[in-house]
Amino acid sequence: KEFEEETNLRAYLIVDASGSMGYSGRTISKFVYARYLAACLGYLLISQRDAVGLTLFDTIVRERLEPATSPRRFQQITDALERCQPGAETSLAHVFGQLVTTLKRRSLVIFISDCFDSIEHLTTALQQLRHGRHEVLLFQVLAPEELDFPFTKPTQFRSLELETHRILTDPHRLRQVYLEQFREFQQKLDQTAGNLGIDLCRMITTDPYDRALGAFLDQRARRAK
Repeated sequence: KEFEEETNLRAYLIVDASGSMGYSGRTISKFVYARYLAACLGYLLISQRDAVGLTLFDTIVRERLEPATSPRRFQQITDALERCQPGAETSLAHVFGQLVTTLKRRSLVIFISDCFDSIEHLTTALQQLRHGRHEVLLFQVLAPEELDFPFTKPTQFRSLELETHRILTDPHRLRQVYLEQFREFQQKLDQTAGNLGIDLCRMITTDPYDRALGAFLDQRARRAK
């Protein structure tokens, strides 16, 4: 048993439960998608007898399950995911700073988030994980509207993390600026992941979950070489 505990993988599912994950548009919300994705990955890991843990966070860690291989672990993960609803504004670097010190030994960290934070804060958060020699698999979950900004009529945009932040505007005036800034952010995120040796899988809420599972299995296959 001691040998098995040392050789089996320890994995942490870290799921962003901040307000921006509550956006749904014309599909299920990013957070609902992230919950299903985390459940799928958790089931796969547990079926391989790996130890799996779960962390849900916004500005603070809201719920945490330490990695375990018990038969009840999948039910505990799904129960925690079902209880959680998107909450407050995200501070990735601050929360990750708390988490890194609690990871007991080298582990696989599966981070599921829309990654909507300043790129500097996000880089700091991911650097903390890599400096701890943890393997990191990043799933960026996005809604279709965030990619193409299809709005045409005067629209009120409100922050899902800061309720008082609202603006009524003509989307035509925003579209070009938004798309340029969004593409720049995505390029910087790609560069950050590449520089840190992090596997990045970008998921749209219309994508089937087997894409994510395929990305995870590819990552495991490379790890085994």
